[in-house]
Amino acid sequence: MKTIRIGAGSGFGGDRIEPAVELAEKGELDYLVFECLAERTTALAQQARLQDPNAGYDRLLDERMRAVLPVCRRNGVRIVSNMGAANPAGAARAIASIARELGFAGMKVAYALGDDVLDQVRETSPALTDGPGAFGAIAHRAISANAYLGVGPIVEALAGGADVVITGRVGDPALFMAPLVHEFGWREDDWERLGRGALIGHLLECGSQLTGGFFADPGVKDVAGLARLGFPFAEVDADGGAVLGKVDGSGGELSLRTCKEQLLYEVHDPARYIQPDVVADFTSARFEQMAPNRVRLTGGGGSARTDSLKVTIGYHDGFIGEGQISYGGTGAESRARLALAIVEERLRMLGVAVSELRMDVIGVDSVYRGPRPDGEVLDVRARVAGRTATLQDAQRIGREVEAVWINGPAGGGGATWSARQVVAAASALLDRTLALPSVHWLEA
Repeated sequence: MKTIRIGAGSGFGGDRIEPAVELAEKGELDYLVFECLAERTTALAQQARLQDPNAGYDRLLDERMRAVLPVCRRNGVRIVSNMGAANPAGAARAIASIARELGFAGMKVAYALGDDVLDQVRETSPALTDGPGAFGAIAHRAISANAYLGVGPIVEALAGGADVVITGRVGDPALFMAPLVHEFGWREDDWERLGRGALIGHLLECGSQLTGGFFADPGVKDVAGLARLGFPFAEVDADGGAVLGKVDGSGGELSLRTCKEQLLYEVHDPARYIQPDVVADFTSARFEQMAPNRVRLTGGGGSARTDSLKVTIGYHDGFIGEGQISYGGTGAESRARLALAIVEERLRMLGVAVSELRMDVIGVDSVYRGPRPDGEVLDVRARVAGRTATLQDAQRIGREVEAVWINGPAGGGGATWSARQVVAAASALLDRTLALPSVHWLEA
């Protein structure tokens, strides 16, 4: 039976590049997929594009493409990625330019548009699914609205012979499903196989989380070789069964326990995992350890897709001002707490309008606020962070932390502060007929 081997080249925008090169070199791949977008990434990229029309795509695109294109071209590996973020056309132009520079004349680059639905959202003002009210409540602060597209434009690009396919926002599993739909000719209403494709894509989309990254816990879940962690691949058959693996000799672990943990990652309902192309059902998925770092996946299914697409809306949500200062030695914690109290009182005195204020002693209670062993802490860092409506108030928070260096407890040092605008994300549903994908072409 024909099989297709797909590798996960990244699990987020800032991921390591060497494991992707290793996959392309030694993984005997047909496709290498780079998943690089998180919930707020597109909104942040849209901000960058507003400042520079040529920006707005993944910041590591140039470095990644220069690293993987030569080996992918040599081994016949096709690339699919959402590195286009807010500017797929710009990303495609950059890739075509790099390909020409590397001597890959004739290489075909396709890019998909249609996920930018801000105008449609403004017209329809849909209800927000993760908060009260409708889009109208945040319309004046909206930066972007991007629909999670499905496999359609990627399949079209692959059918047209694209060597590299670049998208903006699509469903993460769709990046991996699309090559399967293209290669095996799965129908758009073959819910069983599409559900299995979504399952495979879900397991691969976070890259090294399937091979021990974001999994390791010393003494509880030990994982060897994390410094040279290998990224996973799936060898998939026409019915959607798969063997999961990683390159021999690479670090990490691909096992029943890593697969089971990733299966449940970010899934609200394993029986109804809603994707643009299918409502996937993971409840019948079964894993079998075949050999070290080789796991067979069977089962999975799905039902008809919904009439709507998820949309992530990016919007301005005020500012955050932050300041930090360190204290060391005997009495460090008590001096840090005195510093925090001084800053809090100063903010009240100055009338700084703070809607949310958080004050932490890093090393004591900044992450875990439960009981701790007896014994004095000798090295702490006081942190103040607050949300404000204006940049001026946000800056004042940090300046007051810096001022406590000289105007507060003894022995403080290493004071830093910053103020930044907040980009928040909200979700809504949009009639899928209002998102109109299109595919465009460039040649190196």
